[in-house]
Amino acid sequence: MKILITGANGMVAQATARCCDSLGDEVFALTRSELDITDPISVEMAVADIRPDAVINCAAYTDVDGAEAHAELCYEVNAKGPENLANACRNSDALLVTISSDFVFDGTYDGFYTQHDTPSPLGVYARSKYASEILVRSANARAIIVRSGWIFGEGGTNFLSLMPKLLAEGKSIKAISDGFGTPTFADDLALRLRELLDLDMPCLFHVINAGEGTSYLGFAEAVCRAGGFDESLIEPVLNHDLNRPAPRPASSKMRCLFSNRLGLSPLPDWRDAIARFVNH
Repeated sequence: MKILITGANGMVAQATARCCDSLGDEVFALTRSELDITDPISVEMAVADIRPDAVINCAAYTDVDGAEAHAELCYEVNAKGPENLANACRNSDALLVTISSDFVFDGTYDGFYTQHDTPSPLGVYARSKYASEILVRSANARAIIVRSGWIFGEGGTNFLSLMPKLLAEGKSIKAISDGFGTPTFADDLALRLRELLDLDMPCLFHVINAGEGTSYLGFAEAVCRAGGFDESLIEPVLNHDLNRPAPRPASSKMRCLFSNRLGLSPLPDWRDAIARFVNH
């Protein structure tokens, strides 16, 4: 399969490119400088020139706090960019898979969010991600939207991805005890994205590792257990202690209603995923 991947420098894009390449796909992984998804003409030309069977959109503005001060840029990348890709894919008869976020939910529900739950995004980043879902659906009926969250993995620059390095160096970290989610290993997410290309079923999927979910504190403790790091380096804190600009859902745990019904096995438990990541 010929696959175009956007945002090639990002953690998920790198994992996806590795996965697709290992399966024998012809992969075109383009960085932002090679393909700016906010430019509709460039997007149309790139898709028409490469003529991929599928496009996996991994390009995103991911600075949740920075988005509060740069709302226009955040919307351009996270909402208009996927819409541009949806239009170009429709015109070239290519399948589009684009990644949304667990942050589309406000976090007031104690259980697991499914596709039946109505999004209620809190901050600029979250609203931009929900806007992308609406715009992509309107532009291209064949598109697949994947909500994921708490993504960690090789090459990641977010807190979850950096934990093993920081703890291995003996550095103390602050881990939130009252913020909950369902962790997702980038390598496992990448494989599921590739499986969805074969499935080719326009749908909204929740893709996360299996398990009951955890807090940032629980994630950090699992990293310590997997790597044999000193748990005393972890300082539990509360969400409001960090005084961050952007609001965040207190709990964004998710489950998928459709994956099992469509023959897609659950991803491995998030604790197993942490062990594979830490010991890689």
